[in-house]
Amino acid sequence: MNDTLHPGAWWLWALGLAAVASRTTNPLLLGLIIVVAGFVAVRCRHDTPWAASYGMFLKLGLIVIGIRVLFHILLGGITGPTVLFTLPQLSLAGWAQGIRLGGPVSAEGLVFALNQGLQLATLLGCVGAANALANPKRLLRSLPAALYEVSVAVVVAMTVAPQLVASARAVRRARQLRGDVARGWRAVRTLLVPVLEDALERSLVLAAAMDSRGYGRTAGVSAPTRRLTGALVLGGLIGLSVGAYGLLDAGAPGVVGAPMLGIGIVLAVAGLLVGSRRVRRSRYRPDRWRRPEFLVLASGLLATTVTVVTESLGSAALGGLALIPSTVPLLAPELPLLPAAGVLIALAPVFIAPNKIAPNKEVAA
Repeated sequence: MNDTLHPGAWWLWALGLAAVASRTTNPLLLGLIIVVAGFVAVRCRHDTPWAASYGMFLKLGLIVIGIRVLFHILLGGITGPTVLFTLPQLSLAGWAQGIRLGGPVSAEGLVFALNQGLQLATLLGCVGAANALANPKRLLRSLPAALYEVSVAVVVAMTVAPQLVASARAVRRARQLRGDVARGWRAVRTLLVPVLEDALERSLVLAAAMDSRGYGRTAGVSAPTRRLTGALVLGGLIGLSVGAYGLLDAGAPGVVGAPMLGIGIVLAVAGLLVGSRRVRRSRYRPDRWRRPEFLVLASGLLATTVTVVTESLGSAALGGLALIPSTVPLLAPELPLLPAAGVLIALAPVFIAPNKIAPNKEVAA
C-alpha cells in the first residue's frame, strides 16, 4: 500500500482553494491562500522530481501580475480621480471606440489591475501546489478506463513543468561541476538545448514503456455503443462546464449552477460506465481512498463552502462585502473573517498527510 495520499485528493483540495480565489479579489485573502497552499506544498511534498515545480509556478504568477499591470497601463480600464501619471495617447479609428492606447493612469485602476493579476497568480499557485504534491503516474492509473486517451494527454501536459524543472536542475548542476559559472541570458542559452533533448528522451521512453505494456488495447464495441458513449460524455462535460461556471459566477442565473452541474455529473458517469467496456485494463494494487484522503478533500471543500455561503449572505458583519474590495473610491481592504477561517482549515493536510519531509530538505532532480 502506498504511504502517500491519493493524487486525486491533492487535486481536489487544490481546486477547492482555487474556487475560493476565483470568487474574490481581496489581496489579503488571496495572499492567505498563497501562504496556505505554499506551506502545505513545502511541508507535505516528497522526494520526487515534480516536488520542485511549485517555485516555477510562483515565478509564473509574478510574470502574470506584471503583464496584467502593463496591459492596464497601455490599454486602460478602470479610471479614478487619483491620476498618477499620463502617457501619450494615440488616436484610433472609429471602429475601435472604447479602446485607447496610453492616456491617464490612476491609482484606482492600478490597484484594480494588481488585484486581478494577484487573483490569476493565486490560481497558478494552487495548481502548482497540486503539481508538487500529486504523483502524475498514480493519477493516470486512477482515472477511469473510458478516458484513457484524454487522461494520457492531460497527465503528460501536467508533467511538462515538473520534468522541465528537474531537467534544468540536473543540467545546471552538471555544468557547475564542470566549472561553468554562466549567468543570465547566456546561462539560459546553454541550458536550452540539453533540457529540450532530455525532455524528448523522457517522452520517447514513456511512449516505449506504454507501448510495451499494451496500453490502450480496445475491445470490440458496436458503432451505436460508441456513438452513445460519445454523446453521454460530451453532454456530461458540457453540463459540468456550465454548472461550474454558474457556481463560480455570482451573477449567473440559479438554473445554470447546481442543476446543470448535477445533470452533467449524471451524464458523465453514465458515459464512463458505458465507455469502460471498450478498454481492457488490469490493475495491480489499485489506489484506495482512505480516511486521510477524505479529510484532505473535506478541508478543501469546506474552504469553498464557507466562502460561497458567506458571499450568499452578503453581510458586512460576516465579511461578505469584503470579498470584492472597493477601488473607486480607493479603500484599504479588510480581511473577511469567515472565508479566512475556511482557508486556514485547508492547512489540515499538514497534520494528516503521512511521511512528510523536512522543508529544508533538497528535492532530488
